[in-house]
Amino acid sequence: MRFMTVAATVAATFSLSPAFAQDDRADWPSSLTIGTASQGGTYFIYGTGLAGLISQNLDLNASGEVTGGPVQNATLVETGDHQIGLVTMGPAYEAWTGNSELAPGVEHKALRALFPMYQTPFEAVALQSSGIADVTDMAGKRVSVGPAGGTAATYWPRFFEVLGVDATISYAGANDATSQVKDGLIDAFAFAAGVPISAFAQIAAENPVNIFGFTEEQRAQILEAMPEVAAFEVPGGMYQGFPEGHGTVAMWNFAVAHQDMPESLAYEITKLVMEGNEAMMQIHATAAETLPENVDKNTFLPYHPGAVRYFDEVGVEIPAELRG
Repeated sequence: MRFMTVAATVAATFSLSPAFAQDDRADWPSSLTIGTASQGGTYFIYGTGLAGLISQNLDLNASGEVTGGPVQNATLVETGDHQIGLVTMGPAYEAWTGNSELAPGVEHKALRALFPMYQTPFEAVALQSSGIADVTDMAGKRVSVGPAGGTAATYWPRFFEVLGVDATISYAGANDATSQVKDGLIDAFAFAAGVPISAFAQIAAENPVNIFGFTEEQRAQILEAMPEVAAFEVPGGMYQGFPEGHGTVAMWNFAVAHQDMPESLAYEITKLVMEGNEAMMQIHATAAETLPENVDKNTFLPYHPGAVRYFDEVGVEIPAELRG
């Protein structure tokens, strides 16, 4: 029940003024759930904070739910089990085209984009005593890639394949994986989340660790093989003991909803987030990128009509082919 505490705290701290008329919410659900990911990751913090804002400002009982991450979230929204899901655009595209690892052959055509979130960089952490300071050092080592169905679990094995790294892969939530690193049960944890990754920040504050992404040469190989990711520079100072940044790759995140979400609800949620950036920033620093101008980072998933209505009002262009 920890997510309820986080949501309630955020809701109590950041209250915005709702703009909807009572008549507009006749078809709203009495509650909604937001698919996040494992505790210790950015999705969990961002999603439970978002739930708190919705609960407080839209007079709707919203909650963040722990899930396996974007791959699972896409399917949970498609099936209507969750009303909102947080997804990275690589897994979202695979779900949209029927290539999801969770539901192969099922085109997730009910998904609709609401708003851009932030970029998810891929980073790895290992104790300094392990001698692992580079991706190639993970060859032959025990490496967790986060929970099964998450972005990290989907893409790190692909990165290893591109770079010719043969690691022994396991799956665990962010908090569990960092504990396993500290206890020596695994050699490294390769993850993907908005920086700073809270689980990485915690282990860095308590232990001598190496936190790293990819070298320029490694990144070039990945970008050539996988156009759905982009180059990213992790700023210095994100983690204790790491004043210098490092290079890696990243993928954009979006909040998505089912096409059957009432238009007025999708409008109000989009408006709440897009006009409440200060409140979103208090939830997590990654929300610095949760801005209307980043709608163009989605090039394939139609926007929900409620989101389109909001972006039209503020003069942000949505291409004709994405006006869902």
